[in-house]
Amino acid sequence: MKKTIFITGASRGLGKIWTEAFLKRGDNVVATVRNTESLKDLASEYQQNLLVLQLDVTDKKASFEAVSKAKSHFGAIDVLINNAGYGHFGAIEELEEQEIRAQFETNVLGLIWVTQAVIPIMREQKSGHIIQVSSVLGVIALPTLGIYSASKFAVEGLTESLAAEVAGFGIKVTLVEPNGYETDFGVSSAVQSKSLPQYDAVKTALQEGNKKEDYGVPEATSEAVLKLVDAENPPLRLLLGKAGVQWTKYAYAERLKTWEEWQDVSEAAHGK
Repeated sequence: MKKTIFITGASRGLGKIWTEAFLKRGDNVVATVRNTESLKDLASEYQQNLLVLQLDVTDKKASFEAVSKAKSHFGAIDVLINNAGYGHFGAIEELEEQEIRAQFETNVLGLIWVTQAVIPIMREQKSGHIIQVSSVLGVIALPTLGIYSASKFAVEGLTESLAAEVAGFGIKVTLVEPNGYETDFGVSSAVQSKSLPQYDAVKTALQEGNKKEDYGVPEATSEAVLKLVDAENPPLRLLLGKAGVQWTKYAYAERLKTWEEWQDVSEAAHGK
């Protein structure tokens, strides 16, 4: 069945790949970008099925207006994919206040504004699927990506709450958690804090580890996302990539081991 997809951060990377995948199979897509020129090629090819809107998701009013335009244009919004976001690299000590606020403004608040704008439409439809693009770094954390992980951990928590809140309206909710892919995430789309030499060793070790990392092929994610939006009972969480599956299983095994080792202390703290 043909769907109408509203996707943010569609100018490049996974967002653009998914936008094209939806269009190729005949779905309607509302793609939001900061610069509409970035989707000029797709807009020309899919004139009937694609609505490109300029949007900075940190602008709450503009986010609500974009969702309203999408509803007016296509008559419905079946799927929301909150994909807009970026990675900020820097040790916690290196982060400036404005850098911290900017990371959360885009990755968390921007996601909230678009979600808030879409919920009433889906509630009225008695159907819909909200997909929040998190990260494997919303499950585990790495050095020098602490503020990015903090923003994704926030997305994980608020989305889990959201899923329980809107289930009664017929709205489904999923967290998509990609591992590293061969995109511009760590290059042109990333932001770097001013470095302190005390963290050079940590960063060098991370860079050496990254050289050995088997990054995923971005285009391979399309099939998974198409299956996700078509699923009758989609999962709350969907990992994308082999590395993400391995890292997450290891992380949860280590957590469970620690919880069991300290179980007596934890239970004694209950007080009765």
